[in-house]
Amino acid sequence: MSELFISRLRELTVLVYALSVLLYFIDFLHRNRKANQVAFWLLAFVWLLQTVFLIVYMLRVGRFPVLTVIEGLYFYVWVLITLSLGINRWLKVDFIVFFTNVIGFGFMVMHTFTPLEFGPAGMSDHLISELLLIHITFAIMSYGAFAVSFVFSCLYLIQYDLLKRKKWGTILIRIADLSMLEKMAYILNCIGVPLLLLSLILGTQWAYLKIPDVSWYDAKIVGSFIVLAVYSIFLYLKVKKGLQGRTLAMWNVASFLIVLINFFVFGKLSGFHLWYSFILPLRYGGFSS
Repeated sequence: MSELFISRLRELTVLVYALSVLLYFIDFLHRNRKANQVAFWLLAFVWLLQTVFLIVYMLRVGRFPVLTVIEGLYFYVWVLITLSLGINRWLKVDFIVFFTNVIGFGFMVMHTFTPLEFGPAGMSDHLISELLLIHITFAIMSYGAFAVSFVFSCLYLIQYDLLKRKKWGTILIRIADLSMLEKMAYILNCIGVPLLLLSLILGTQWAYLKIPDVSWYDAKIVGSFIVLAVYSIFLYLKVKKGLQGRTLAMWNVASFLIVLINFFVFGKLSGFHLWYSFILPLRYGGFSS
């Protein structure tokens, strides 16, 4: 297939994704089950196309696609769609797919229509190791778990507010009960925290072996450990202190905002994560649009 055809196919994927999110929004407002079903199958189609693109790209470059911002964004969106489809299939929680894929669609647009890729051209080949690949993959998967956990907490706060103001209606009925929302946010954080911990351990080991003069006070390194700390505190408050309800949900929402700050702000300031730098733009291949 030609590069032009692949590019147009990816743009079509974005349009189908947009239509899916739009139909989920219609269902959110008017409880339209037909719109919900069509949106689900469109989203499943997007997931299928993304999976094919990932496999083809891995076969082309001979590695897992997470070493650049563009690759990382693409894999992150794939993780979000996979999680939302799985949760929708097994738990039947209304709105979780819609809110999760609002986040996913935003990242998909950033990936598809960014004119430049920021790649690891300044790094020699020997620095790209399996250790680095596993480190980045685990980090992205943990961020995916945190994103869906954030959505559950947002739904918890919406449901809590509706109950407190006694706003009875279809939205109140369709959102899962508070205990379910809180439980799922907790479970996803239980998955995300060890993944992030393993990622940081592997990343630290890789940096120690490959970049002896690395600054351990780098913004991205410090930011990543802050993310691990705030989510670890969440688990501590939940398990040891028995904290629950609105306060815990607000802590979880604030924690995900720190994740975004770490990714977008600290990642830009980092001198260590060269492949996430916005200083050395290159025309991109691979996941190009």
